[in-house]
Amino acid sequence: MDKLAEIANYLHAMLGRQSKADSIAWLEQQQSGISSDSPSGFYLAFSTASRFFDKAPLNVNRQDAARACELHPGFSPGHWNHLQAARTYLLLLYPHDNPDKWLATLDKLFETADLHEQEALYAALPLLPNPDLLKLRAAEGLRTNMTTVFDAVALHNSYPAEHLDEPAWNQLLLKAIFLQRPLYQIQGADHRANPTLAQALVEYTHERWAAGRTITPELWRFVGPFLQEKHSGDIQRVLIEGTPLEREAILLACNMSSLSTARQLLQDYPEIQAKIESGELNWEKVGKQSHSTAF
Repeated sequence: MDKLAEIANYLHAMLGRQSKADSIAWLEQQQSGISSDSPSGFYLAFSTASRFFDKAPLNVNRQDAARACELHPGFSPGHWNHLQAARTYLLLLYPHDNPDKWLATLDKLFETADLHEQEALYAALPLLPNPDLLKLRAAEGLRTNMTTVFDAVALHNSYPAEHLDEPAWNQLLLKAIFLQRPLYQIQGADHRANPTLAQALVEYTHERWAAGRTITPELWRFVGPFLQEKHSGDIQRVLIEGTPLEREAILLACNMSSLSTARQLLQDYPEIQAKIESGELNWEKVGKQSHSTAF
């Protein structure tokens, strides 16, 4: 059994435990009607799925979550609903042996999709075949002004970190900050951090400070590995003028750095350093606290 079939079976099993029998019967009936020779049946099934599946959260236990990660690292169905799962199941059934025909069908689906259909399509990107053909589509999703669609691409989604080039990745982070999205929910963020992004974030920080505006403490996560001596004044400013959460964030960034000045500043705050070393203080905690209040 190939990977796509395994993921499809996984989603079918999840829905089978949580959905009505007639809904599952309908889903199974669609298999015979999905053909690349006539995609109209596929389009109809994808749209009609909302009549049989609702937007109740998918119930994912620890075993389910572990299996999801085995099928595809970063796959997080716990953030999906029943309708998203059903639509993704249909997407995985569609034949992909002819990449050009497959992409043309998918493009038409994206172009005619309503808001909830777009959310399902973008969230499913990392699970679909021919991932290299979807880079432009992912980038288009990141340009949207609809927050829920942007979130479907950017949050709890492994596709951007796996496939976007550096400029597109950096744009994702910058827009997520502009939209005040929870950065800790962006997968692969530490792995894809880079000096160009760090410099852009420092410049953004200076612009915000000059305008008397605040920044999300999560921002320093992407600067920490690339701190330089010229950033010492920025670190000191946060430590002196920042909120307790901002100070914790800048010291977490210092902990990511090999810069001797940063390491020394961290040692000047032994209580926070101890929390970092014990794991009590981490970026997820900073992120959750950042988004529990406005910044």
